Amino acid sequence: MRRNMLQSAVYTVLLAGTTANLVGCGGGGGTSTLGTPSGTSSVTMPLSFSDASSEDWATIGVKVLSIALVPQGGGAAVTVWTAPTPAPYVNLEQLDQLSELLGNVSVPAGAYSAAVLTIAANPGDVLLTVAADPQSGFPVAPGTTIPSDQIQIQGKQGIAGNLTVGVTVDFESTLVVSATQSNALDLEFDLANPAFIIGHTPPAAAGATLWAVNFKGPVRHHPVRDIARLVLRHTYGTVVSVASDNLSFDMTKDFPVLPVTNPETAVASSQDLKILADNTNGTIFYDMDAKTRVVVKDFSAQAATLSAKYVRVAARYQQDGTLVAVRVWASSDFASVWLSPEGHVLHVDPSTNIITVADESGRGVPVSVDENTQFFFRTPKDALADATPIATGTAFLAADNLVRGFKVHVSAVDPLATPLVAQTIDIETAAYSGKISGANSTGFTYTRQFARATDDYAVPLTYIAATTPNGTDASGNAIVGFKWWNFTYPTLAESGTNAVPDFVTATNGAANFGGTVGALDAWGVSSAIWADPANASGWSVRDAILLPTPVPLGTVSSGLTGNAFGLTVAGGTQPVTVDLSTASGSATLVYQIDRSGAVVTISPIDVTTANGLAAVTSGLAAGAPVKVFGVPQPDGTLKAYVLAYYTGTLPGM
Repeated sequence: MRRNMLQSAVYTVLLAGTTANLVGCGGGGGTSTLGTPSGTSSVTMPLSFSDASSEDWATIGVKVLSIALVPQGGGAAVTVWTAPTPAPYVNLEQLDQLSELLGNVSVPAGAYSAAVLTIAANPGDVLLTVAADPQSGFPVAPGTTIPSDQIQIQGKQGIAGNLTVGVTVDFESTLVVSATQSNALDLEFDLANPAFIIGHTPPAAAGATLWAVNFKGPVRHHPVRDIARLVLRHTYGTVVSVASDNLSFDMTKDFPVLPVTNPETAVASSQDLKILADNTNGTIFYDMDAKTRVVVKDFSAQAATLSAKYVRVAARYQQDGTLVAVRVWASSDFASVWLSPEGHVLHVDPSTNIITVADESGRGVPVSVDENTQFFFRTPKDALADATPIATGTAFLAADNLVRGFKVHVSAVDPLATPLVAQTIDIETAAYSGKISGANSTGFTYTRQFARATDDYAVPLTYIAATTPNGTDASGNAIVGFKWWNFTYPTLAESGTNAVPDFVTATNGAANFGGTVGALDAWGVSSAIWADPANASGWSVRDAILLPTPVPLGTVSSGLTGNAFGLTVAGGTQPVTVDLSTASGSATLVYQIDRSGAVVTISPIDVTTANGLAAVTSGLAAGAPVKVFGVPQPDGTLKAYVLAYYTGTLPGM
C-alpha cells in the first residue's frame, strides 16, 4: 500500500561557541547582563538556524524576534540576539539539515540551563506555501499560499499588532560559555510533529482548510559538538570592504524577501560577517555580471570592484570559528546572485537531462544539465573535498546518483535564460528514505513511491566503512562506522560492533492490523556520503533514523495499563499494542487536541509527571479517538513517538 511519509521537518536554533576573534554582530542583537555575575567577560559565538525537510510545504516562514539564555540557578534571561527591524522571515523549509547563518553574538560567560525564543504571532507573521508536488491526498493545491486568516497561531499573547509566542527549551546538559571552552547548542522544532501544523475543515469555514500552528511542545535540545562539520546554507550579503591584505572581505548579512518578489530584493541587516579566502585550496569566484569563473587564493583581483556588490557565499567554519569561502557569486544586482533555484529535487529525467527543483514560491523550476555541469557534495570538514566536484556532466543523472528528495542549490550559467542551464549543482544533503527491506551485514534497500511513478526508486545502499569517522556520541566520544536511532532521539544512537546486527533485527519487525491496512513496516531516512571506502564511486549511508509510521486514525480498544494500550483502526481486523515511554528525555510526545467550532486548541501533556500520566490514562478510555505515530518493533508492537487524543468535535481530515 502507498504510505504517506512522515514529514521529517526539524527546525533548529544553533549557538556554536568558539574562542575565535570573530566580527561582532554590529547591532544584530543586544546583550543583557541580567542573571550573570557583574563584571563577567563575554564570548563571541556564531548564531544560526537549521532544520530538516517537509515534502508538503515550499515555505514555512517564521519571524524569530529574539533569543535569550536562562542562567543556571536562576536569574533573568540574557538576551543574546535580537532580529533586525523589520524582522525578516526565515524559511525553515529550505534548511534541510543546513544552518542559516545569522551573525555573531556576544554572550556573557557563565552557565545556562535553557533558551527562550520569542516568535512573532500577528496575522501574516507565519507564512505557509504548499509545495509544487505535495504528497498524494494533501488537501490544498500545489503552490498555494495559505491566506493569513486561515492560519491560527496557538499560544499567542499580547495586544493586536504586538502578538508573540514565547517558547522555553530546557537543555539536556548545561551550556557552559567561557573563553576557554567551545560549545554548541541545537534546539529542534519538529515541524512534522502532528501537533505542529494541524489542518482542519470546520463547517463554519465553508469548505476552507484552517491550519493551527503550535510552537509549544514540538521542541527539544539536540547537541552539536563539531562546528567544522556544519553544512551552512548559502549566505547572502553586501560587501562593505576588502581587507588591506586581500585575504578576506567584510559583508553585511542580507535576507531574501518573503514572500518572493519579482525581481527578488534583499532585506538588509546590520549583522557583519568576515569571509576569508581559502588560501590553501582556493576559492571559486563567479562574477555573474562578467560571466567569468576563476579560482583565487586571495581577493586582490576583485578588491577594486567588489565593494558594495551583492554576494552569495558557500562557506564553511574552521575549528577556530572563522568562515572560509568555498565558492562566491558576485553581482551588482541582488536578483542575479539569488535567482538560482534552491530547494528539494522534485523530478529527475535522465532521458532529457532535465531536473526539476522546488523554489521558495512553491514552483518547480526545470534545470538543464549539460556536459559542463559540475556537481559538488558539501563536506565542510574536508576543505579539499568541499571545493572539488564529485562529477561533471550528464552521466551523473544516468547512474541514478541524484533522486527526488535531495536538497540542492543550483547556480545557472545565465540566471535569466530559459530554460536554466546548470553551471554548478551543490548537493547540500543527500537523503534517501522509504520502506526498509533486505537489511543485512553490508547494507539495505530503500523503496519509495511518489504520486509521480517515474520518481519512484528502490535503491540498495551500503553502510559506510567500519573505520569511517561518524561524529561523536552523547558523551563526546568519537564514533566510527554506521549508526542508527529512533527519530528525535539522537542521543540514544547505537554505534559500534552491534549497530548493524541490531539494526537488522529492528527493521525486520512490523505492526500488523490485518484487513486492508495490513502490516506497517519499518521506515527510515538516511544521510548519504560520497566516495566512502565502502563505495568509492557512489553513495553510502552513514546513519539511519527509524521514522514514526503514521497510523490511520483509530480508537482505543483497551485502556492504558502499564504504559500500553490497544489500538484498532478502520480497515483493520485486529488490535495492535501501543507502548508509551514515560522516561524523562525520551518520553512519548502526547497532545490533547480539542476542537470547538472553527477553533482548535492543542495542549501538550507531560507523561513524565503523575498528573500528566493520569490525564492521559483518563483520555485513553476504550473508544476514544486517537492518532499514533510510532516505530514498529520486532515483537509486533508500536513504540509511540507521538500520540494525539481528541476531545470535542472530531478532526475533519
